[in-house]
Amino acid sequence: MLASKTHPCPSLISFPPSPTPHNLPNTLTFFCPKCPPHSHSLSIKAQHPAHTTPGQLRVDILSESLPFIQKFRGKTIVVKYGGAAMKDETLQATVVRDLFLLACVGLRPILVHGSGPEINLWLKRLNIEVNFHDGLRVTDAPTMEIISMFLAGKVNKHLVSLINREGVKAIDLCGSDGELITARPAPNAPKLGFVGEVARMDLSILRSIVDDGHIPVIASEW
Repeated sequence: MLASKTHPCPSLISFPPSPTPHNLPNTLTFFCPKCPPHSHSLSIKAQHPAHTTPGQLRVDILSESLPFIQKFRGKTIVVKYGGAAMKDETLQATVVRDLFLLACVGLRPILVHGSGPEINLWLKRLNIEVNFHDGLRVTDAPTMEIISMFLAGKVNKHLVSLINREGVKAIDLCGSDGELITARPAPNAPKLGFVGEVARMDLSILRSIVDDGHIPVIASEW
């Protein structure tokens, strides 16, 4: 478990301009004071009956959202971003934006990603046969070389670049960086090749990155 420390990018809460009784707002917007106005916002929608007053609506939205922000503010969370969800560029942009907003409201996200479908595509393009055993990719030396180059190189650095554009610093990592992850062979390693299980993690690397207000982006299939 990583130590908790409040993220240096605090959130502010913005209500829409004072509404009329016939035009009530239904969102509460969180934004980062370090960023240009209106560049990022997190809106929480609220359903309200026609007779709800503006003041009551604001109370309702705050009462629903603030307990969650207070509960998780300063906590380190791990977001697993699966390869299947990375194929859609619109969805990819949404995930990156959500990571930024989590940081803005005081959470400390760590992103762990794969890219299984794209790896399979590149292996086929290079005429490397793709095989699976019990749901795990059979990984020989040529396959491992391609996975390392593609996942820790192209995919990881692309995600870091997208996060940096949102206004928060991200750091690219893979399991071998600073011996972040030490693995042991899987029980059925003779059938799977270079496939293992996590034996140990050195969290000191992640602590220093997160404590500095950055988002670690870890390639998970290294």
